[in-house]
Amino acid sequence: MSRERLLLVDDEPNILGTLRRALELEGFRVEVAGDGVLALARLAEARFDAVLLDVVLPGRSGVEILRDIAAAYPGLPVVMMSGNATLEVAVEAVRLGAVDFLEKPIGTEKLLITIANALRLARLEKESAEARRKAARDLEMIGSSARMNALVELIRRAAPSNARVLITGERGTGKELVARAVHSASRRQILPFVKLNCAAIPSELIESELFGHEKGAFTGATKERPGKFELAHTGTLFLDEIGDLASSAQAKVLRALQEGEIERVGGSDTLRVDVRVLAATNKDLRAEIGRDRFRADLFDRLNVIPIELPPLREHKEDIPALVDSFIERACRDNERAKARIGDAALALLIQHDWPGNVRELRNLVERLCILAEPRAPGAPAMIGEDDVRGALPHLRSARVRLERGRALKDQLLAAEREIIVGALEANEHQMAATARELGLERSHLYKKVRTLGITRAGGEPGEALTDEGDKDEGDKDDESDKEET
Repeated sequence: MSRERLLLVDDEPNILGTLRRALELEGFRVEVAGDGVLALARLAEARFDAVLLDVVLPGRSGVEILRDIAAAYPGLPVVMMSGNATLEVAVEAVRLGAVDFLEKPIGTEKLLITIANALRLARLEKESAEARRKAARDLEMIGSSARMNALVELIRRAAPSNARVLITGERGTGKELVARAVHSASRRQILPFVKLNCAAIPSELIESELFGHEKGAFTGATKERPGKFELAHTGTLFLDEIGDLASSAQAKVLRALQEGEIERVGGSDTLRVDVRVLAATNKDLRAEIGRDRFRADLFDRLNVIPIELPPLREHKEDIPALVDSFIERACRDNERAKARIGDAALALLIQHDWPGNVRELRNLVERLCILAEPRAPGAPAMIGEDDVRGALPHLRSARVRLERGRALKDQLLAAEREIIVGALEANEHQMAATARELGLERSHLYKKVRTLGITRAGGEPGEALTDEGDKDEGDKDDESDKEET
């Protein structure tokens, strides 16, 4: 049974009585007021879910009262009532925010349907506003460093245009976040935002994903299917990992950008598309062009507005603000009690160079929040120095102490092994990135990994380390080593 609270405002007692009985039989809590001044007083005393307001009232008119309600209680649905209102009055009431207009005498069925619709609309608007607030939080560029301020300003200037944007930066720096922020601040913000990870689609399927296909175009194409360009029509298409786009698809993407036209795989009809393309990569596309892996003309089309994201190690002054935001989000999303981080623990996070950038920091903070325990009943969970050292093996290694009765050589090897395992875990087992962080040639790191018996599972028996995940860092060990020396 409904328990919404309604306020009826009318100067005719018999109408108030009739409407009140009909609504209370449906489970509504109903209060009444005989004029506008009394209605405003009732609204100031309690929370109401909707108002039924007569146009003709003693003293101030219902339209005047509506204006006051709209100003003081935005989002509160108001239904106007009248027995002889003109069209001009009805139009003015709707302009001021009335959600509907009922003509007297009011039938019970019409009354209940109108109230139900008004309450449903208010709920939808409230949910939509909350969704917009959540989206704004999720898209917030956190930090006040010079690098972050410059990034926010560049997004602000680039977003309103239709120009293509190429977002570059290391893994984990937030390239998709920037793409969504550009879309959210653009004129296309209420239109589709469609994402495609070019590295995640096999080369033989990428054209179908991008441009769609007709029925029978290839084995398994049992029905026609639109591609990402069609789905993003009038909106934004985000091509993530564009540096991994198959060579066979690059020419067709170039044509789509130049002509605004596509053809489905297996089709002959030309389709017009209006799409703003944003692209992102962690590769050096100019170097890829030099190796004949990426088209120079496609790069020129994409690189209208370049946005380069700094690695976290270059703006460490933003780490405290990021940590606070990640703690708040992690506790909320995981339904955890509030958590805090100690000064010594925060200092350790600032000390770390974060090869995985903001993504690595966010994931670690979430893990710490989930595992943290309150130190006293009702107190917030505290993330301490030992928690951070336990989560970051690099830092834990700093506490290695002499083990009596064990040879120095063995203790040094154990410490070296611990450091390398920690670096591999932080870099998601990508050998080239780990080698750079440790200041080693990649072939030297491979040798140490084999000598120390390090496996994919972080030192325990498990999947052996391979070159997987390093393909974008260079083709072979020797080529990578030459580039690093």
